[in-house]
Amino acid sequence: MDINSKPGSTKNNKTGGWRTYKPKVDNGLCVGCGTCIQNCPEGAIQIKEDNNGNKKPKINYDYCKGCGLCAEQCPTKAIKMELEEK
Repeated sequence: MDINSKPGSTKNNKTGGWRTYKPKVDNGLCVGCGTCIQNCPEGAIQIKEDNNGNKKPKINYDYCKGCGLCAEQCPTKAIKMELEEK
């Protein structure tokens, strides 16, 4: 039995169901700095441009485990952790 994962296999394993809390972004407070991306251990956050050309984070909840590092490190406190309702 091979218990080791192959490199890059995390994209095949959606781990979002593990979380208890999920991050919610207040786009009014977000300045698009990308600190959340740098601190996300799962690579579940990307920066996307909105219709006004502003850069805002988009969270892929299929892969977000709800660790809260993005919220903890956000310099403008634009990310809050909320209880996941399942």
